[in-house]
Amino acid sequence: MNRLNYGKTFLLGFGFFGISVIWMVYNSFVPLFLANKFQLSPAWIGFFMTLDNIAAFLIQPPVGAWSDRLRTPIGRRMPFILIGAPIGAIVFGLIPLANVLPLFVACTSTLLVSMAFWRIPVIALMPDITPSHFRSQANGIINLMGGVGSIVATLIGGRLYDMTPNHAYPFWMGSILVIVSAVLVFIFIKEPKEYESTSEERPDLWKAFLTVVRGEEKSALRILLAIFFWFVAYNAIEAFFTLYAQNHLGLPGGQGAQLLGQLSFVFVLFALPAGYIGGSLGRRRTIMTGIIGMGLAMLLIYFLPRETLIIPLGKVFGLGQMYVISIFLMLAGAFWAMINVNSLPMVVDMTDNARIGTYTGLYYLFSTLAAIAGPNINGWIIALTQNNYSNVMIVGPVFMLLALIMMAGVRRGEARPLPQSN
Repeated sequence: MNRLNYGKTFLLGFGFFGISVIWMVYNSFVPLFLANKFQLSPAWIGFFMTLDNIAAFLIQPPVGAWSDRLRTPIGRRMPFILIGAPIGAIVFGLIPLANVLPLFVACTSTLLVSMAFWRIPVIALMPDITPSHFRSQANGIINLMGGVGSIVATLIGGRLYDMTPNHAYPFWMGSILVIVSAVLVFIFIKEPKEYESTSEERPDLWKAFLTVVRGEEKSALRILLAIFFWFVAYNAIEAFFTLYAQNHLGLPGGQGAQLLGQLSFVFVLFALPAGYIGGSLGRRRTIMTGIIGMGLAMLLIYFLPRETLIIPLGKVFGLGQMYVISIFLMLAGAFWAMINVNSLPMVVDMTDNARIGTYTGLYYLFSTLAAIAGPNINGWIIALTQNNYSNVMIVGPVFMLLALIMMAGVRRGEARPLPQSN
């Protein structure tokens, strides 16, 4: 195949679309249930909202390796999707109906396990069905679909939330969309029947990790460490930005969320172009450009006076009030797309096709570890500097610099050349 199959890639993107809808609704409204329905303290709410990352850290990587080893008449990935997606959809729809805390915890815990069970297999399908040369472009489409899912969850889910006393409609919307997404993937995506391998050894997560760590050539280890560092940097923005906007910029919390939404909006718009840039410029150079650009954008936000950052520039339909800081956040969104879209294809192209799920699991092992460690690292730094929230904008560039140092030594992971046609 000498070209990207756009139709199949968009259909596969519905799997990531469904996952994004579920998590955006979950992260938006579950904290409100915990606070308003069950009167939990902020500390307990914070702990509760990290359980998804802990579940992902423990479950997703071994499931990726398991899916590499599995052989069934419907493929090695599909069984995980057909089991995990329906269970997740059912318990997700029950969450707003749970009126006692133990039942609520049972529903959310089942959701976390079921979603972790099928996320890696559905993402690993992209490199399974896409030639190496087109994986950056395909991952751009997948990220675009995920971004659309997040927008649907916030814009439509936000309107549905107040339509019933039990606030069930956004959750039921998410359940329906996940079922539809899984059915579309099952009907239209056919897994390859043969899996290339340079070895008779069966895929194993622990062995793959040891190979990465002990191998003489350290490209895989370097990019995994870079992934950890740049996700910690991104968490400097995402986890504390509304508090940064409130405490440093003097803006209302809702305005801070809108500013963060401007970054996310540009990320979605730039996801597809970022894949094509990686395909033409090279993945490593594209990622390093994104790291430098995003680090500089954060540095400018840190060093510019507060009064300059909040100069109003006017309102834009759908994006809300624009400020000077909006320019730097939107640039950061574009540079973040250059990093994020090209990194997974680079990781999976460091192995053979038989171990795509295993290496996808390693990718999420390091990114999820960053999602757990990042907010804690940034929280400690804020606390140690007398609650100076502007420091999140200097922490980010430091970790971006570490990521850049790691990427400078990466020598593998570029797209493989297309096979010559006779």
